[in-house]
Amino acid sequence: MTILTLGQKATRTQTITDEMVRNFALLTGDSNPVHLDDAYAATTRFGRRIAHGMLAASLISAALANDLPGPGTVYLSQSLQFKAPVYLGDTVTAVIEVKSVRADKPIATLTTTCINQDNVTVIEGEAVVLFSK
Repeated sequence: MTILTLGQKATRTQTITDEMVRNFALLTGDSNPVHLDDAYAATTRFGRRIAHGMLAASLISAALANDLPGPGTVYLSQSLQFKAPVYLGDTVTAVIEVKSVRADKPIATLTTTCINQDNVTVIEGEAVVLFSK
């Protein structure tokens, strides 16, 4: 039985690799050259290739499904604000924190944040999930 308490936290960390970015592009069909082409990306405001924002955000999904609340968790909604780029080689940590839990149903609202290895917030958001009791 999953018991959630206000302020409870979990984290999940992953280093973003070229292989991950290329596989994400293949899986999603998002072949934006800012993610895949070094020469093109060098001409952008980022100066080099960046990871797909949704690839970084997928760490939130992994943390929800595996860590907090854990297996059986299903998304009801997720808001995302992309605050800074994620570059290949960055190590991103998703931080999940229980904000509220409904008393009448197994539904929780969680703050969702991703930070990089320099402690820069790259994504902020909020998830509402249905969790297994």
